[in-house]
Amino acid sequence: MPQIAPYTPDIREIIVKSREELEQGPKIHNVWVADRDIPKIAQGIIRPDMLQWDDYAEWNDAEQHVDWRLHIPSFPDALKCSGRNAFFADGPNSTKVVLTGDLQINMKKVPGVPRLLAGRIAPKIESFIIMLITPNLEKVNQSLERFLDDKGTVTS
Repeated sequence: MPQIAPYTPDIREIIVKSREELEQGPKIHNVWVADRDIPKIAQGIIRPDMLQWDDYAEWNDAEQHVDWRLHIPSFPDALKCSGRNAFFADGPNSTKVVLTGDLQINMKKVPGVPRLLAGRIAPKIESFIIMLITPNLEKVNQSLERFLDDKGTVTS
């Protein structure tokens, strides 16, 4: 994963923290460090050093999917994000990656957000986080599709 950081929008680096080879597939912990401008409305709440997250992934090689969850240390109780990437054969020598996920943000638990404003600014903060995470997940999936197509490893 660290090698794809230069090709992934808004990512400065990906740091491998751990990798464990299990019978069903690898269990991986990476830290993603973003390189993105923070919208003015969020600059009082989000600092550049907060734009990193832990990515925990558990691969299931037999069922051809990876379950993942993201943990953002700056907002441990305010944000939950998890999902699954499933890999399917899409014709001869072609792979399709289907991403499903869930993002939950509780602005009342974000430090520095006045309770009275939490409801009004929540959609803008959510949009920013979605804009930060989604292109990178899509780019990673596109890279995985190309890699698997080259290897011809998805068979069902």
